[in-house]
Amino acid sequence: MKPESDLKVRALEIERRLSSLYPKAKTALLYGNPLELLVATILSAQCTDERVNQVTKTLFKKYRNARNYSEAPLTQLEEDIRPTGFFRNKAKSLKGCCTALVEKFGGSVPDNLNDMLTLPGVGRKTANLVLGAIYNVPGIVVDTHFLRLSQRLGLTQNSDPVKIEYDIMELLPESRWTEFSHELTLHGRAICHARRPDCPRCVLRDICPDAES
Repeated sequence: MKPESDLKVRALEIERRLSSLYPKAKTALLYGNPLELLVATILSAQCTDERVNQVTKTLFKKYRNARNYSEAPLTQLEEDIRPTGFFRNKAKSLKGCCTALVEKFGGSVPDNLNDMLTLPGVGRKTANLVLGAIYNVPGIVVDTHFLRLSQRLGLTQNSDPVKIEYDIMELLPESRWTEFSHELTLHGRAICHARRPDCPRCVLRDICPDAES
């Protein structure tokens, strides 16, 4: 394990290179307001952003506010989001989440982590993504790509998403947490694939301990 100071230096260099490669990185999910991003993020679990965007194009026209989701018959909601996969669990999460929004927050999406985490179906990944995009609250968004790359790059030895989140928070300035999350995810999609990483084309090859020779 590298000394913490060396690890911070390497983390900063990784972020510098990725920020040049993916300037102003942000989520690929399409949305027009905080609720739409929250819904899209819940639907994005185990589903591509492209598929979610296809579904929400129609979904957002039908369900305009949190009350619409909370009052919708569960079977109808399931059918409306079926293409995103795991639609029964997601429909239950959406209905529960939006019911809580109506009952506790007047139908508005909270602007802080503690309140966000009280919503059914909302974990730290979803909360940090929404808070960063909507309210500019810095946070590390540990999705499957972020988890894989942070391990490959030697930035963490943990496999638990929450522990990884805190590990990376120690390595980078708070102002870069949200952008770095999106940069690493974009790099995971474009270059550092799960099965066959494209190491020859990777801008991090010379500083990645897992790079193929």
